[in-house]
Amino acid sequence: MESWRVHRVAAEEAARMRALRLEMLADSPLAFLETVATAAARPHEAYRQRIAQAERGCRLAQFVADPGGRSRLIGHAGGTVLPDDPDETVIFAVYVTPAHRGGKVLAELVEAVAAWSRSCGRDRLMLEVVSGNDRAVRAYEKLGFEDTGERVPHPVLPALTELRMRRRI
Repeated sequence: MESWRVHRVAAEEAARMRALRLEMLADSPLAFLETVATAAARPHEAYRQRIAQAERGCRLAQFVADPGGRSRLIGHAGGTVLPDDPDETVIFAVYVTPAHRGGKVLAELVEAVAAWSRSCGRDRLMLEVVSGNDRAVRAYEKLGFEDTGERVPHPVLPALTELRMRRRI
């Protein structure tokens, strides 16, 4: 049985994080805010700096599911706080590799973001899912998220709609 550890990503993991990011974008292009080509063109140092910014503090954090060693990362979830709602953590860039979907990886990633949010004094989580991605909606509902009824345009593809889901910690 495969095991993994969920932890806050560190700058020295930039190469593994870059590989996971490219996989995320190739596998689920509608779910993220950049293309594979854009991400692939970004220099390694830019990945390292981006991760270093999220390595500590209460404004931004990224968590990964790590099977250890030199293995590829198997999941990611980020958390941030928006200036207009300092009491809510926005979960972003959630991804679980296809071989690990439907198991516990997603729950552990979300709970890591929730624990970080709580430690920073925020008691609400919010995320957005592309309308029609029923599998993701069901997965988040199992984790206690509820559809708020709010619909917003996709930030990159305005023809698509995203639904907002929230939960208390």
